[in-house]
Amino acid sequence: MNDTFKHKGMRLQLVSTLKSKGITNENILKAIAKIPRHLFMDSGFLDHAYQDKAFPIAADQTISQPYTVAFQSELLQVKRGDKILEIGTGSGYQTAVLCELGAKVFSIERQQELFKKTSKFLPKLGYRAKKLVFGDGYKGMVEEAPFASIIVTAGAPFVPKALLAQLDIGGRLVIPVGENVQTMTLFVRKGPKEFEKTEFGEFRFVPLLEDKN
Repeated sequence: MNDTFKHKGMRLQLVSTLKSKGITNENILKAIAKIPRHLFMDSGFLDHAYQDKAFPIAADQTISQPYTVAFQSELLQVKRGDKILEIGTGSGYQTAVLCELGAKVFSIERQQELFKKTSKFLPKLGYRAKKLVFGDGYKGMVEEAPFASIIVTAGAPFVPKALLAQLDIGGRLVIPVGENVQTMTLFVRKGPKEFEKTEFGEFRFVPLLEDKN
């Protein structure tokens, strides 16, 4: 669990890259400057850890590109103490960013291998989600709803109604929608049945899978 001056320097370079791409939220930039992303990846790939690109991890999944993590986090408009549902725990990197922002994170992962690995790993770094479960992200987490915001970290072919239903009034759902290429989409809940939708360009994600293994 080594985090050296070299790693910290590489993180600061990554932060500069994200700023140049338009990320402005200081708290998110601080979180990215602090979190040792290289520890979320296999040790053979340390050179790639602070490049602004996605990278393969276990179970045919990826650790998202830092820009994507920062961009989705900005869209959430996280306030300290916010109750946030994350669909797709993955490596836990996005979870760690949300924890750094002071959110109470509830997270669902449907790959058993990743779920086991990440639920042991995150507490070792001092990041504790309120609840980390192995389950179907399409269903959300009804028993803990409503949420101030929901973030989906995999490409969804459609927007699951269950997730919209679990948002607080004023709550935000950030979800990449589409099959091969996804459009980053923000839904803001304006009323019991009223949602405002905004789209933010194309991204590429691994697919959001239905049902547990």
